[in-house]
Amino acid sequence: MSNPSPPNRCRIVLVAPTSEEAEVFGPRLLEAVAGGDVASLIIPQHGDEASFQAFAAPIVRIAQEAGLAAIIVDDTRVAGRVGADGVHIQAGKEDLADAIERWGGKLIVGAGGAASRDDALELGELQPDYMFFGRPGFDTKPEPHPRNLALGKWWAEMVEISCIVQGGSDIASVEAIAATGAEFVALSAAVFGEGIDPREAVERANAILDRAAPRLEG
Repeated sequence: MSNPSPPNRCRIVLVAPTSEEAEVFGPRLLEAVAGGDVASLIIPQHGDEASFQAFAAPIVRIAQEAGLAAIIVDDTRVAGRVGADGVHIQAGKEDLADAIERWGGKLIVGAGGAASRDDALELGELQPDYMFFGRPGFDTKPEPHPRNLALGKWWAEMVEISCIVQGGSDIASVEAIAATGAEFVALSAAVFGEGIDPREAVERANAILDRAAPRLEG
């Protein structure tokens, strides 16, 4: 966590772009964190395994030194080698079950890939640490996908496991996600897109959430 006293409302999860090298993205990540409260960083796969590990190793270190939990997507071997705080399993129930069996209680283990309520409930039976609606970094449109908003709202109302909803490429999309009751909004292009100032984007997102996000219980 980048904030010693995190706000009791929807918080930001950043998603690393897959088109940048570590030496370019690292400083941009620090700029983003300087913009205010950020909970964690999700790092999607980045080329082949060797390339992914070479990218992830310095980025995990930078994220952790900045107070963020660093979460690796779909590669538990890389997660272990680079000392990540968690793994995000997008690949399916079997891989999720394996990750929870091996890493549950040691690392954060999050679930993604649910395209329906039934999918989400099936994954939720395994008790991941969070459920992600959408796909990390798939935010090519300004607004969040309506299905992800609907699933996030239903999940937040019905299930105690925290959820993250993928935001759109417009920073204003955080307001719609916060309104669902989701604990976290994932941002990638809205913060790290071409021509965007990462610090200013995170500042703006936090300002919107401070103003419009409902307070969360617990």
